[in-house]
Amino acid sequence: MKRLNSIDTFRGISILWMFLGHLLDWWLIDQDSWVYNLTFNIVDPIGSSAFIFIAGVSTAISLRIRYIRADVSEKYDARMIKREYLYRALLIFVVALLYNVSIAITLLNPLYIWTWFVLLTIAISLLLAWPLFKLPILYRIIIGVFIWIGNQYLLILILPYQGAADLFGFLFHIFYHSLDLDVILAFFPFFLFGSVIGELIFKIYQTGDTEAMKKALKKKLVYPLSFIGILLILLGIFIRFPEFFVKNRSFSWMIYTLGIDISLLMVFTIFEEFIHLKKRMKRSILFYFSYYSLTIYLTHNLLFFVFYKQISMFFIWIFILGVYLVAGYLLKLLYKKLGYKLSLKYQIGRMAKNLAKGT
Repeated sequence: MKRLNSIDTFRGISILWMFLGHLLDWWLIDQDSWVYNLTFNIVDPIGSSAFIFIAGVSTAISLRIRYIRADVSEKYDARMIKREYLYRALLIFVVALLYNVSIAITLLNPLYIWTWFVLLTIAISLLLAWPLFKLPILYRIIIGVFIWIGNQYLLILILPYQGAADLFGFLFHIFYHSLDLDVILAFFPFFLFGSVIGELIFKIYQTGDTEAMKKALKKKLVYPLSFIGILLILLGIFIRFPEFFVKNRSFSWMIYTLGIDISLLMVFTIFEEFIHLKKRMKRSILFYFSYYSLTIYLTHNLLFFVFYKQISMFFIWIFILGVYLVAGYLLKLLYKKLGYKLSLKYQIGRMAKNLAKGT
């Protein structure tokens, strides 16, 4: 199966917003912090939730490709796929904990060792999702919905114990530290829903005939998912309006955000397969942000202190644009010189493969 430009574009935009959004938060002077808050509320549906959603899409596709490979290989089988998958998840988990430890040391707060930054959420999502990949896609959708609903009740139950030195306080820390980040019960369903769409995409792209594939793409993917995406956006807006905008990570925000993510992926799919703007275009900057997504996420924190709380809202956009262009050019240059060697995602996959072979 070919590498899908729509997925690269989606992931690239997501990591780009997380990258540039953090710069807004870090560099804006205090009196202009409202600019970040407003921008965050508008753009955040394509941030970490989208990153986790597209991780579910690409993971499902990757697994299906591996199972096809196992069918025609004597040395590569289902057990190898399972070991490789779990080692990859555990390696990401280790990287996530190391990242959290670095944050805890920087902030002199050991509580940040267990905090739901996006890497930890992805690692746990991968581990939780493995047994669910064996279920029909409808069951995964139902499980995702029930997790979202259950999350609302659990949060109400243990929220009063936030910071308490007892069992309920411990449970709150495990599940919800911290509420403004990517807590597992709110964000794991994004991964599950993404895995469902990934399997649909894989099945359609397995169609040998190009014209038949495009017809199936319209009928079985683009049309129904575009409708579902728009419906979810409207539901998210009108359920407890205007909570979807002013209360980030709320139930209505999650519905609205899932609708945005699905709709955006369908837009990129339409451009890739039916408008063909990519055919005479070189790789966009977004490809490099996608290819080096984990590397960027870990290294962009080095910019934290460069202009910390020093730039006004009138000049921040010039600096943001400059960082975007410089980072894009640097990534393009590094891709030409080093290629996969600089990709943390690739190196983790390679280590997982070697570990799977050795067990």
